[in-house]
Amino acid sequence: MTIKVIYDKIMEMLNNLTIVDNESLKKQGKQTKKKENENFYNSCSIIVKDGVNDKCVNIKLFNNGKITMTGSKKESAGYNACCILLNELKKINQNIFPFPLDVTEVDACKLVAKDIIKQFNNIDICVFGTGMHDPKSEKKFNLDKIREIMEVNYFGTMNSINSIYDYFSEKKNGQISIISSVAGYRGLPAAGAYCASKSALTSFAESLNFDMRMKNVRVSLISPGFIKTPMTDQNDFPMPMIKTPEFAADEIYKGLVIKKSFEIHFPKAFTYFLKFLQMLPSSLYFKLVARGMKKIDY
Repeated sequence: MTIKVIYDKIMEMLNNLTIVDNESLKKQGKQTKKKENENFYNSCSIIVKDGVNDKCVNIKLFNNGKITMTGSKKESAGYNACCILLNELKKINQNIFPFPLDVTEVDACKLVAKDIIKQFNNIDICVFGTGMHDPKSEKKFNLDKIREIMEVNYFGTMNSINSIYDYFSEKKNGQISIISSVAGYRGLPAAGAYCASKSALTSFAESLNFDMRMKNVRVSLISPGFIKTPMTDQNDFPMPMIKTPEFAADEIYKGLVIKKSFEIHFPKAFTYFLKFLQMLPSSLYFKLVARGMKKIDY
């Protein structure tokens, strides 16, 4: 099979990837609610306004489970809003306990982890999902913004894991889950810092898995495709197979609790296609992406 035939086949697959509209997303949400697992007794979504980079959180609570939440950067406009909204969640369910902090501060992460352990005596699972993206600044190669993205997405997660690493190592039980992205599979246009930060998280999760398995601690990697949030609303290009936050929450639950997978990636039709692209030679991959960019008038 020639390179041209392979190229044409891939382009045919790309053309068949569907773009989901808002009506389809609403339908998805209703279907997901019907299938909701009995172990869930409440769910809610919050959006934290932080200038350009809004945050959207979808929460599923387990029977009698306790959830602690943290987030945002202290100097950002969204920090106070984050604190207010986390406390609003507390009113929704008494098993939600907010601990606001700046994930870019090493000492703050350690103090909060210490407070959580002191209050609950035990931590079963930690899900680390710090993230920001600013496509407009990445197109202009804004070095300050690139540093900020890496500081939040990658080092923010490192700071958080560092705060509980010794706890889980001594406990020899539990689970650490890292939220990355399919953007970490290969480089994408106008997303250099974001792709680099997620690629770094993916590699780190794989390495951490080797280390923690010897300590009987599970490590999992969450690689979502496009999820309908205020952050993806910034994108000015088509987003194939975009899903609702409710869909993402259900997929994460199934991967963490039922299947106990290392990598939890979704939607499968999209992520397996991207995994296939990982195997392509760079020259063919660049041609495919260039053609796709022309198609959407990038």
